[in-house]
Amino acid sequence: SPEYNPQTLPLPQPSHPMKQITFAQAEHQNKKKVTRRERFLAEMNVLVPWQRLLDALSPSYYPDAAGKRGRPPTPLDRMLRIYFLQQWYGLADEALEDAIYDSQAMRDFVGIDLSIESVPDATTLLRFRHLLERHSLTQRIFEEINASLAERGLFMREGTIVDATIIAAAPSTKNKAKQRDPAMKQTRKGNQWYFGMKAHIGVDAATGLTHSLVATSANQADITVAEQLLRDDKEPIYADAGYTGLGKRLCGDDDTLPPLRIAARRSTIKKMEDGPEKQILQRIEHCKASIRAKVEHPFHVIKNLFGHRKVRYRGMEKNQAQLFSLFALANLVLAKRCYAVTDGVIAS
Repeated sequence: SPEYNPQTLPLPQPSHPMKQITFAQAEHQNKKKVTRRERFLAEMNVLVPWQRLLDALSPSYYPDAAGKRGRPPTPLDRMLRIYFLQQWYGLADEALEDAIYDSQAMRDFVGIDLSIESVPDATTLLRFRHLLERHSLTQRIFEEINASLAERGLFMREGTIVDATIIAAAPSTKNKAKQRDPAMKQTRKGNQWYFGMKAHIGVDAATGLTHSLVATSANQADITVAEQLLRDDKEPIYADAGYTGLGKRLCGDDDTLPPLRIAARRSTIKKMEDGPEKQILQRIEHCKASIRAKVEHPFHVIKNLFGHRKVRYRGMEKNQAQLFSLFALANLVLAKRCYAVTDGVIAS
């Protein structure tokens, strides 16, 4: 894998200009404790490739800005920062607007001075999210962030781990349509039934960063979309026992297929007689499991840190669009382990 030295990388600069601080901001900055929120937002402000994202999204955000009269739209940089806050803290549009008014740390991250301007209202946030969904810009955000991380040497391409997780949806029919979301389905895992969707991901085996994503209903078998999660290389593929038979679904001969490291079914090992052969197989399975464990890290960030345990919207397209944003931001959180960010500076 290529050597990587973070000190040789140009640092992204804050896109909003520095203004003279108010008395409230000065009082906030002179407090004795730096909160976890402030520390997290300061790290993300450095790690997010802001200029790269702005260049990618600007053509869709300002399609006919030249010569158009009327009130100019809220700057894209500000809307993107507000949208990222919404994903990090799992807030609805109205709740996000209130949170920015309440939190000085959030206002500093967005670049809003309440003495001269107001926070974009919930309707503005809703329209911006619809714009991202309509033009598939969340997938573009996912691709641009991954491209930025790849340039920094964080995608080693030493193999792919595939897995899926169930994200629950509201099963209630107490709504205007008197029915559940038709895009969500029911499935059973063990003796427990779940209603919702699945997020299928392909993860880099070396760093644990997500490089591919597919969203389906919960009743879709994991193996049916596994081919869409793989990269065009001959590196090993790691998966649990639910992907047994993956080699038959992949196109090509046995000589051209990548090595498959599929976990053996637990019942197969249990039926074996005690002895050296069973012990060797158990050690092999333990080695496979230690590598596959990296695929659980993005799921942990999405569900436990970002609080995305249930779908927020109706329909598969909206929820898949949000998943692209969530896993892109999760990659930044996981990549943070490779950096030491101090006072806006990346160090090795």
